[in-house]
Amino acid sequence: MATEGPAVRRVQVAEHPRLLKLKEMFNSKFGSIPKFYVRAPGRVNIIGEHIDYCGYSVLPMAVEQDMLIAVEPVKTHVLQLANTNPLYPDFSTSANNIQIDKTKPLWHNYFLCGFKGIQVELAEICAKSERYIGTEGGGMDQSISFLAEEGTAKLIEFSPLRATDVKLPSGAVFVIANSCVEMNKAATSHFNIRVMECRLAAKLLAKHKSLPWKEVLRLEEVQAKLGISLEEMLLITEDALHPEPYSPEELCKCLGISLQELKTQILSPNTQDVLTFKLYQRAKHVYSEAARVLQFKKICEEAPDNMVQLLGELMNQSHMSCRDMYECSCPELDQLVDICRKFGAQGSRLTGAGWGGCTVSIVPADKLSSFLANVHEAYYQRSNRSLAPEKQSLFATKPGGGALVFLEA
Repeated sequence: MATEGPAVRRVQVAEHPRLLKLKEMFNSKFGSIPKFYVRAPGRVNIIGEHIDYCGYSVLPMAVEQDMLIAVEPVKTHVLQLANTNPLYPDFSTSANNIQIDKTKPLWHNYFLCGFKGIQVELAEICAKSERYIGTEGGGMDQSISFLAEEGTAKLIEFSPLRATDVKLPSGAVFVIANSCVEMNKAATSHFNIRVMECRLAAKLLAKHKSLPWKEVLRLEEVQAKLGISLEEMLLITEDALHPEPYSPEELCKCLGISLQELKTQILSPNTQDVLTFKLYQRAKHVYSEAARVLQFKKICEEAPDNMVQLLGELMNQSHMSCRDMYECSCPELDQLVDICRKFGAQGSRLTGAGWGGCTVSIVPADKLSSFLANVHEAYYQRSNRSLAPEKQSLFATKPGGGALVFLEA
């Protein structure tokens, strides 16, 4: 499944206003007609935050909102990129010498890092493509974009990559709310520090259990090698790691290595100067969040009468763990989560990398209208947070389809 490309569909462009507008702007910019169009959906992770790069399953869905790209192959070796939004300037570069500046979150960098990954298989390698921009991600975003199907969320598992349908409750809808706080994970160290903290926690846990720790990179590997449950891993974490932050010197003492070995053999280049690492908190979050994902799927399968309430409680627990143990929330996200719960959400949590961005809430369908109105007034109007159009800041959505290639009929 992971090696399949996106589906191809023939369409009458004139019957699709967005495609028609894109075609006209392309022709105006380049003086030619696109050969094909590509649709890539947005996604929301319902539960399972910051655990894909630790080897654990996540539970996202593609949303109906998407991005469209018009493409024309050319015989030269020059890539020319243009955006319909005038805020993003045109860009061109030689396809034979692509340089990506990891320090600047420029819009075209995301296209370039994808371009660098097209020589190899799509879904699995797209996860690696993101690392060209300096982000040590786990692959959820790219996987759901390719593997999504309309009407269902997906349990995404890794190594090997596979996706399982998860039927969501029919009596509830998922609402996305933008905190209007921007955090570019490729341009800041927060994200990559968390990746390294999880890697270090895995190594210390492996050494504590007399496993070959040097070859261990992910927390899931420790559990797999020990053959025990997530609940047992939480107990081992309590026993093996202390809540106080670890200094690089203490890590070296625990692992029996030099500071130079720590920096060159374990840490990534952009985390080599970090002075403290919180291993206990990060491992506790990952193992408990991985358990919540499996509980979420189990509840969806069994569909008890209080299904929405139970799923909401798991989402609330997830946010609490992201806020307190993984420390990837921010005051605005916490405020937005509280407002969503106050006005009828059974559960609400940050979604995505955190430190800004969006929340996702599970809302009973019969409360949706009042929920949207109240949240809009309480968060966006009172705080003058209409930085983006309202419809993009707060909206209900349902599981959408995956990536598509459109050919003009």
